Amino acid sequence: MRIDVYSPGVLKAAGRRYRCALGQAGVSPDKREGDGASPAGTFTLRRVLYRADRLERPRTGLPVTALGPEDGWCDDPAHADYNRPVRLPHPARHERLWRGDGVYDVIVILGHNDGPVEPGKGSAVFLHVAKPGYTPTEGCIALALPDLLEVLGICSSSAEIRIIP
Repeated sequence: MRIDVYSPGVLKAAGRRYRCALGQAGVSPDKREGDGASPAGTFTLRRVLYRADRLERPRTGLPVTALGPEDGWCDDPAHADYNRPVRLPHPARHERLWRGDGVYDVIVILGHNDGPVEPGKGSAVFLHVAKPGYTPTEGCIALALPDLLEVLGICSSSAEIRIIP
């Protein structure tokens, strides 16, 4: 199954269209750390992380893991853990995945810059919950929570997402 994402913010999956938010700098074929762009290309959906204290385990064919307060993601290109999940506290720059705003209540990890990881080519590129008003992301793709859960429900273990400029 493949999910297609088009600028300026349409995601298509299984014949349905969903509104989505993209990176504040649009979509780039040359994603760089901190550029605010969503990366152009086709990426495997690796796994789903979710807040078990806020919602039930998402139904999906993808691997699913519950998040905890100690979960983070390294976004420091100079560190060996760059673009990898980390346990907090962590000595390098990182994102906290256990957030109070609901944006990371469900996170789908995309296979962007992970085989192998190249420092500076972008980290923490996720499919996650959109902020109110679908404000732009820092480089991720974001959907309303009900839409994200619906899309996950049709994903198999071989699902991919194609982000098109």
